[in-house]
Amino acid sequence: MSLIHQLEKLQEEDGYLAEDSLRELSRVSGTPLYRLQELISFYPHFRTTPPAAVTVSVCRDMSCHLGGCAGLTERLSAALEGQDVEIEEVSCLGCCELAPAIRVDGVPMSADPDTLASALANGGVDGVYAPRRDWACDPYSGDPEAAYGCFGQLLSRPDRGSAIDELVTALKDSGLRGMGGAGFPTGLKWDLVRGENATPKYVVCNADESEPGTFKDRVVLEQLPHLVLEGMMLAGLTIGATRGIVYLRHEYQAAKRALETEIKRARESGLLGEDIRGSGFSFDIELFISPGGYILGEETALLEALEDKRGEPRNKPPFPGQKGLHGLPTLMNNVETFAYAPAIGLRGSSWWADQGKGDSKGLKCISVSGHVANPGVYEMPLGTTVAELIGMAGGMSEGRALKGFAPGGASSNFLPASMADTPIDFQTLDEAGSMMGSGALVVFAEGTPILPLAANVVRFFRNESCGKCVPCRDGTEKAVTMIDDAVDGSASLDWDTLRKLEMLLVETSICGLGYVALNPLMSAAKHWPEEVPGSDGGAN
Repeated sequence: MSLIHQLEKLQEEDGYLAEDSLRELSRVSGTPLYRLQELISFYPHFRTTPPAAVTVSVCRDMSCHLGGCAGLTERLSAALEGQDVEIEEVSCLGCCELAPAIRVDGVPMSADPDTLASALANGGVDGVYAPRRDWACDPYSGDPEAAYGCFGQLLSRPDRGSAIDELVTALKDSGLRGMGGAGFPTGLKWDLVRGENATPKYVVCNADESEPGTFKDRVVLEQLPHLVLEGMMLAGLTIGATRGIVYLRHEYQAAKRALETEIKRARESGLLGEDIRGSGFSFDIELFISPGGYILGEETALLEALEDKRGEPRNKPPFPGQKGLHGLPTLMNNVETFAYAPAIGLRGSSWWADQGKGDSKGLKCISVSGHVANPGVYEMPLGTTVAELIGMAGGMSEGRALKGFAPGGASSNFLPASMADTPIDFQTLDEAGSMMGSGALVVFAEGTPILPLAANVVRFFRNESCGKCVPCRDGTEKAVTMIDDAVDGSASLDWDTLRKLEMLLVETSICGLGYVALNPLMSAAKHWPEEVPGSDGGAN
């Protein structure tokens, strides 16, 4: 068992990491105490003080900011006065459809102080999750017993090498790209890792989505775990790996249960394990529960965590496909990318291409939150416009007019309502001056003050910086100080300094967090200069 999981087990048993328990773990495992402390001090999930009887975590980030979380902590404290309850403000909980969202002892719910007080007084709370539905990307939706059909077909083909070639070709021809933010061509990535000679190889599913506004992977895991696992199994067969790992954020308890159930079912069906169905191919999948932190979504930081280190990004190259987990070839994709592979393998690249609109190919799951009537995850053809997607989400809430939106999550540049007819696709959003990003549309209505919203997002990146590189650690802190002074009216923004700071972050940060940290502010200044003190269209 990894050190991180041993620490998690201790905390689960005692509620916190007591000094005596840590010393005993150090003695039994032969691990120096400082080695344990370097992990505990880095990962926010670990605590070294006893918890209250109930812990209420309050989200403070983008979608919840739009949902009215200001003052929520104070209102909850007043409603729960006299109870043994600890209230903490945290980064995005990954349940933005409930905004303003809270988590009560791990159970997510929409925040209402009086309802929560009543629920706790009567013995507990119930979580709210998206209802089960049929998905166009699920080739087995009409016959769940047929699940893993694509993997079974490839495994049983006598010309397995040719079958794998056909799958890789189908993935390439489909145009499927990584859906976690980078957008790298999936078929090409699988082929590159397949061509690496070093062994063993690994398949890793990045299920650590933690960016404000983004929760699509959580819903896919809860409802389509069989597709995610089959995608990983197909990847393992393709590259010659024997081990797969789902790296899951610890807040996703329902997704964890769904995955555990599905992994057990696949093993009992003889689809995971040694010499699967007498094929000579062995492959198994395990869960690794993240001890927390947005930075763990960065692929090399995630690998550091899997190796029992602080989750700080590595310098690249080499890339994980060459030297990943334990310095060996590692194929890493995100949840949604793996989930699409079985349908493309069964139905072909032409079917996938036909799912898109116009020149776009394929499907896309998008998290929609903010000022819409029905926030949630929507499966749509790529090429659907922002305005059409808002319509799918019931239109603007309370009949308000659209002011702007972040088309790719908190890290994407804000765009104004005049650009709502932009098709949602990698190239079109790039051309519009933003990006597909993490697959999250965050919508804000007229009347929303733009500078406090931008400040909220930049503050998130400041809070979640791992601190490894000086430009990101100090640059984001400097930016937040400047923006806060502008928000409270004590100073205008110094755009000469901000432009230099943005260039410094983009050119010298080790990972993508630094690259995007000022995007919200710079795009707000570009499109709403009248609301940004001292701005002359600062993003230009």
